[in-house]
Amino acid sequence: MTQLKVVGDEAETEAETRLLERLAAEEGRGLLRFLTCGSVDDGKSTLIGRLLVDSAQVYEDQLKGARRDGHGGADDIDFSLLVDGLQAEREQGITIDVAYRYFSTPRRKFIVADTPGHVQYTRNMATGASTCDFAVLLVDARNGVLSQTRRHACIVSLLGIKKIAVAVNKMDLIDYDEARFDEIADDFNSFAKPLGFEDVAFIPLSALKGDNVIAPSAHMQWYHGPTLMGHLETVQVGRAPKTQPFRFTVQWINRPHLDFRGYAGTVSSGAISVGDEVVIHPSGKAVHVARIVTGDGDLDMAEAGEAVTLVFAEEVDASRGDIIAKPDEDPSNADQIAAKLIWFDEEPMLPGRSYALKCGAQETTATISALKHKLNIDNLDHVAGKTLELNEVGACNISTGRPLTFDSYGQSPETGSFLLIDRLSNLTVAAGMIEFGLRRATNVKWQELSIDKGARSTLKGQKPCVLWFTGLSGSGKSTIANMMEKRLHAMGRHTYVLDGDNVRHGLNKDLGFSDADRVENIRRVAESARLFVDAGLIVMVSFISPFRSERRMARELFDEGEFLEIFVDTPLELCESRDPKGLYKKARAGLITNFTGIDSDYEMPENPDFDLSTRESTPEELSEKLLAELRSRGII
Repeated sequence: MTQLKVVGDEAETEAETRLLERLAAEEGRGLLRFLTCGSVDDGKSTLIGRLLVDSAQVYEDQLKGARRDGHGGADDIDFSLLVDGLQAEREQGITIDVAYRYFSTPRRKFIVADTPGHVQYTRNMATGASTCDFAVLLVDARNGVLSQTRRHACIVSLLGIKKIAVAVNKMDLIDYDEARFDEIADDFNSFAKPLGFEDVAFIPLSALKGDNVIAPSAHMQWYHGPTLMGHLETVQVGRAPKTQPFRFTVQWINRPHLDFRGYAGTVSSGAISVGDEVVIHPSGKAVHVARIVTGDGDLDMAEAGEAVTLVFAEEVDASRGDIIAKPDEDPSNADQIAAKLIWFDEEPMLPGRSYALKCGAQETTATISALKHKLNIDNLDHVAGKTLELNEVGACNISTGRPLTFDSYGQSPETGSFLLIDRLSNLTVAAGMIEFGLRRATNVKWQELSIDKGARSTLKGQKPCVLWFTGLSGSGKSTIANMMEKRLHAMGRHTYVLDGDNVRHGLNKDLGFSDADRVENIRRVAESARLFVDAGLIVMVSFISPFRSERRMARELFDEGEFLEIFVDTPLELCESRDPKGLYKKARAGLITNFTGIDSDYEMPENPDFDLSTRESTPEELSEKLLAELRSRGII
């Protein structure tokens, strides 16, 4: 029997992982990072617990806590409790978070990530997979290949894991039936062929009984392949070899005193030596490496995985997020990219909505400009759609607020992956894998013009701005906006009104009233309003604009003081009693869907520039009040 040695309970820090890699290299043993994944109750935690228990080196207090009645042999142990460390996991009997364990054999060191099978925690599974080289995908022999099995196989493939083992577990519950095992293998092969796995090993086992986990099973004489541990010890995988292009992301400017300036980070791939010429991206500045500094002293060379501080021979400015590469090994740079997304949030992805994007140490805003297709998990077909729902996978075009420096995910997971974050809740909503930069990002340039916004507004004798009226249908937005334009026009001001209904007759006539279409509706109107402001006009925008995210996106298109959010504060019951277009009546009757205030939410402004309550004031009084505010701000 292969003897295992428990190295630790939790892979809590990246430093511990780097230490294991270094120890494995010094001892001539490789380090394999792998994950267990699959559907709920396929036996992932039990499998890892069995690996640890069969080593006979799990601490006695741990074994005591895992025994059902506190004593007895292996049959009395609940193996999953050796991994499911969270109290909530023990109460529910499922894995919620990713649990990491270290162990080793004479042939190899291991870090195993036990990832959750429940569909609700797919984001945690993807997190665990992102750091691994190999995957063990468990399948319950009774249930076969399920939707969650397929989903996890897709995610594993997307995250660049090309070698997997399909462990058909609980063979003891089907009397070790060879025909059933072959059926599951054929079913998985038929599904997974388009995923491009380089090697798929099928291993029948029983984690509970120990069959084919470490020792060959006496119950499956028909199986002639390796045990799971035998396969883990011998499978060949690679991660960030020295032969890949050198990549180093600046994480921190290290300047403990005036005589020292270094750039701290971790070598993502490749290697660097003192004296090498490197290029800082995106600036393109070329410098030479004078020193490679660590806490244990200077190095002559640093390789992938090593955390170091680079000191350059030349004076240069570099910032957090900059990527350092060697000449003729340039990363890509673009503000429009094609990427695969795994959507984590219960709120759907909406093209046109502004998200925060983090790519390594780079941070910027981003919008999904197009969802090219979604991936049908059951058959891998490409499916048309406008949004991504929870746990769905899709191919997207993404526009960023500033150019990103990156590699394709296939070339470098460290510089080719990113997260999307909701800018209001600060929740991570998606993980992304960059495929390539879009060609149009390099073909389209800004054309320099002789006349700018300042010249146009000076000619008109006014300060351009947008007055963004938001509120429920029937609140009085269009009435007040129209009255404002009449008053401003009488004063000789240059104005224009963008009204929600009018714009839908032309510019936005192709859009409906789904959340995705509403987001695109506001994006187009905000961009149009920016052009009018650039022309020197005072623009009245009258749109329900129900979502705070899109109103925030609109505000960020303008210079400070150019965007004024005006909340026309009219209660729903008053809007419904007016119902000038009869829309509320139709919505209540079910003849109109996605109607704001009835079956679609309206997110009230939290801090509008002006709050116009129509309960006690007439439109004339409110427009006069607003004119006075514009005068006090020097706009008119």
